[in-house]
Amino acid sequence: MSVWHGDAKKRKPSGGRKRAHRKKRKFEKGSFPAETILGETKRKIERKKGGNIKIKILRDKYACVTDPKSGKTEKVEISRVLKNPANIDYDRRRVITKGSIIETPKGTARVTSRPGQHCIINAILITEEK
Repeated sequence: MSVWHGDAKKRKPSGGRKRAHRKKRKFEKGSFPAETILGETKRKIERKKGGNIKIKILRDKYACVTDPKSGKTEKVEISRVLKNPANIDYDRRRVITKGSIIETPKGTARVTSRPGQHCIINAILITEEK
């Protein structure tokens, strides 16, 4: 089973059935999301259209965290995933996506990269105002 991004609808606006005018095409084929979680580093390499490759992170325990005040970036270990506002199910399962809030030894940080697309977890420290 795979993800298909074709546009052939099964029904007309009137409710009548539409006949398929052609078969599915390979360029309409999609892929499943990586759903990166915390753990020992594991990556998946996929071949994409035009012979390009996409590297997805399935598990990782390090993030490149940037301090906005000093402008310095440092590779640190992720302690835990605090929150994922993208999806309530991802929040429960502690999946890391863009916008996730992670806890590191330097402080809490927000993920700015897309681990399933960019093959790296980049984050920026959140300044806590009291």
